Amino acid sequence: MRNMPGTNLLSDIKIADMTTVIFGPYCTQTLADMGADVVKVEPKGGDDFRNVGKSANNRSMGPCHLTINRGKRSVVWDLKSEPGKAAIRKLIQQSDVFIHNIRPDAVTRLGLTFEEVRAIKPDIVYVHCLGFGSDGPYAGRPAYDDLIQGLSGATMLLPKVDGNERPRFIPTAFADKVSGMHAMYATLAALHHRDRTGEAVHVEVPMFECVTHFLLEEHFYEAEFDPPVGPFLYQRQVDPSRQPLKTSNGWIVIAPYVDARWIKLFDVMGAPEELQDERIADRKGRFFNQDYMMSRVQEYFDKQTTEYWIDALAKADIPAARVNDFPDLQSDPHLVATGFFQRREHPTEGHYWETQPPVTFRGTQQREIAPAPRIGEHTELVLSELGLGID
Repeated sequence: MRNMPGTNLLSDIKIADMTTVIFGPYCTQTLADMGADVVKVEPKGGDDFRNVGKSANNRSMGPCHLTINRGKRSVVWDLKSEPGKAAIRKLIQQSDVFIHNIRPDAVTRLGLTFEEVRAIKPDIVYVHCLGFGSDGPYAGRPAYDDLIQGLSGATMLLPKVDGNERPRFIPTAFADKVSGMHAMYATLAALHHRDRTGEAVHVEVPMFECVTHFLLEEHFYEAEFDPPVGPFLYQRQVDPSRQPLKTSNGWIVIAPYVDARWIKLFDVMGAPEELQDERIADRKGRFFNQDYMMSRVQEYFDKQTTEYWIDALAKADIPAARVNDFPDLQSDPHLVATGFFQRREHPTEGHYWETQPPVTFRGTQQREIAPAPRIGEHTELVLSELGLGID
């Protein structure tokens, strides 16, 4: 059992965190991994995401909570009460960042708009995680990962690949996590500006715009020009033939990509004669007949094991990788060697597995990242730090 390595790069940053579920908490978990003191302000019942998945010992300590709220401290305050209002204002006064995903009408009722928070802390970095930018007609509408995937066009990607016209979700909390990463870098940029100028910064991070921007980086494609010179969608990404190949004992992904490697691939397969077929005999044919070429490759790949092909392709300098299922990841030799999965012990939930932060800051001081907190675990401690009574 090893300590979960984090850094102290942000150890001088304090964050008042009123985000819930995935979008905002993914941002603040990343900041906590880098050393920020994140105080998670929760209602009496806690963040709803605490109850996603079966817990090991205690309700409200589900697996997704352990993943996305590690390294944070939890307080429970009733923000409609006078003591709760006093506590959140005092916390903001001593924080560098105030981040929340409360809808605009509700944040107004709480008295926590940007102008009101700036009056409490003149140089605050105020980060609002929204569904939609405040300047558009969707402003104030509720937003969830499913809704944003639909609006952004993400649900139309799989139909473009397999011809099944039914829109489908990308099966991960894609919109939430993409937006969370945008919120994270925006927070760091705002802190940099604050440090240079001493000014408060109001940051809006709208999910719809974040995810649409993310998708159109490549999928605006030839429709980006005015007038368009071609369609939307980077064709390589939606090519039906660009799929894993079946081997005799599993699946493999290959990435020859440059034409010289495609030619070499047929040599590795022991089938250079296949390239005499006029459909794939020259570079142009191989480019426009990828589906046929991949069908021929598949005929050979299922005759040997994944291990055979990984070795043969590596010797020929053709990029390839096995296809892992989720249970395979914990035995992947690279992830094992890097200590990516670490078995930890939670004070109340027992042993569990945790993934280490994917980014390594070499040459910096490391520290152990604390496990995810129980509801209100740090209420008394934080109130004491703020100089407030625990009542």
